[in-house]
Amino acid sequence: MFCAVAGTGSISSKGDCLNMRVTFLGTGDAGGVPVYGCECKACERARTDESFRRRPCSALVEAGNTRILIDAGLTDLAERFPPGSLSAILLTHFHPDHVQGLFHLRWGIVDRIPVYAPPDSDGCADLYKNPGLLDFYQLSKFNALTIGELTLTPLPLIHSKVTFGYAIEDTEGHRFAYLTDTVGLPPKTESFLKEWMPESVALDCTHPPQSETPRNHNDLAIALTIAKKLTPANIWLTHISHDMDNWLSSTALKQTKSIQIARDSMAIQLPIAKEHPNQGCLGA
Repeated sequence: MFCAVAGTGSISSKGDCLNMRVTFLGTGDAGGVPVYGCECKACERARTDESFRRRPCSALVEAGNTRILIDAGLTDLAERFPPGSLSAILLTHFHPDHVQGLFHLRWGIVDRIPVYAPPDSDGCADLYKNPGLLDFYQLSKFNALTIGELTLTPLPLIHSKVTFGYAIEDTEGHRFAYLTDTVGLPPKTESFLKEWMPESVALDCTHPPQSETPRNHNDLAIALTIAKKLTPANIWLTHISHDMDNWLSSTALKQTKSIQIARDSMAIQLPIAKEHPNQGCLGA
């Protein structure tokens, strides 16, 4: 039995994950926090305090003996995940910050690892041509797939590459949706989620409020609009930029429902308690 170690995002052979557990391994955008060469408040703080760092956006979802990695942007996957500890890898899309960890992992000499992804014929660089130990499988929108004790439904998102979010349900009926990278939601995806009613949602919130509609990623205004439509789900804002962290450090985000700012290594266990311990105002 392997389970996520709270606070580290690594894997241990001890413990028991009965209901669905989600660990945010990374909560940053493509540039991460700190951004190379940037001297803004958020980046300087992240250099001196590890808890404020944001690595490539990814998550580990566990239920029973099933462990699925969502996105592979972390470059130390071989160190984090011992051979045999992953049931599968699930990709939202093939931008480098979501797949770059596969370029090293693929040359391993252990059992093959299934990788499920949207139907992007280009992939990223030579991953399709030289997959190594990775077995790639293309998913179809809204066609559910069961892996061990988790059932996953791919949901189309709005991004510059073919991108899927995922509706994930465990055998106890607990429901979690992972929705990055996107700007808004397509009507059919929104309708699916309203009917499906997830308990918790990880939601792209790359930018602070913008004067014009952003490209490819939600700003806070769009994220909060989506959150309202998905009430009463618990919302975890992720894929956060240093600009968003700077905005949060100077502006208290008043919480009117269960909306939290995700951080690297944060873990949530489903079902979520009705009275969330962090209710109040959100800041960085």
